[in-house]
Amino acid sequence: MKSIDPNDFKVVKKISLAKIPTLLKVKADDEEKEEKLDKVQAKLSDFQDVMYAHNKYSVLICLQGMDTSGKDSLIREVFKEFNPRGVVVHSFKTPNSTELEHDYLWRHYLALPEKGKFAIFNRTHYENVLVTRVHPEYVLNENLPEINSVEDITPAFWEKRIEQINNFEKHIAANGTIVMKFYMHLSKEEQRQRLLRRLEEGKHNWKFSPGDLKERGHWDEYQQYYEEAINKTSTEHAPWYIIPADDKEMSRYIVAKIIWEEMQKYTDIKEPELDDKIKANFEDYKEQLKKNS
Repeated sequence: MKSIDPNDFKVVKKISLAKIPTLLKVKADDEEKEEKLDKVQAKLSDFQDVMYAHNKYSVLICLQGMDTSGKDSLIREVFKEFNPRGVVVHSFKTPNSTELEHDYLWRHYLALPEKGKFAIFNRTHYENVLVTRVHPEYVLNENLPEINSVEDITPAFWEKRIEQINNFEKHIAANGTIVMKFYMHLSKEEQRQRLLRRLEEGKHNWKFSPGDLKERGHWDEYQQYYEEAINKTSTEHAPWYIIPADDKEMSRYIVAKIIWEEMQKYTDIKEPELDDKIKANFEDYKEQLKKNS
């Protein structure tokens, strides 16, 4: 199987989602893909331990995609070797009453990772320029000044919100948070097959919601707004990566490999060294411990 190059998936110029494949054809079976993922998992886990000790950077992984695009299983498989103290997952659902009493980015600020840790946003602050664009009536729940009806939500409103998101990411990146954003690029046909499996396979029935079909009816709108958001917010400090998501095993490996390759750029992340005075007294400390045995 060919080597994964993050640059092949990174958005560095204007893209058209319709022209990007949802399936990466490789000469490898699922077992080989899983073996490669296992190796990257182990390396990422070791790296996270070093980053935790270094305690100067944090990492924010943002996952977006249509229903059934594989975000949940990706999180489970890619990060399962991490020390639990080093990774936190946040799944952002419809804002609750407390969250609606604050600006829309407030809850995302609260969930940012501490230094030395990874945070995964499963659905992210981008829901505020995706779901709310498809369903602008949701914005009315925010009780914003000068927004009294859907008609008040103009194109300028969305441009301002995109600018705010860019400023949010610029701010956290400048303060030591490494941001990587992944769009799980699923085909409409593959989504149909996955939704059918949820209905046909008893153990997956619980995953199905009639709301999935409602949102599927807005497929073209979502593609339009995803494309626009990605094109306007993929920056050097917070890049987007378009991940072919029709093959779950392959998409997991690609995401893991990209995270690993990108983290290798931070050559200053190293385990801290003990003070010379402490190292000079190692033999004395050993003797003390032996005497107290």
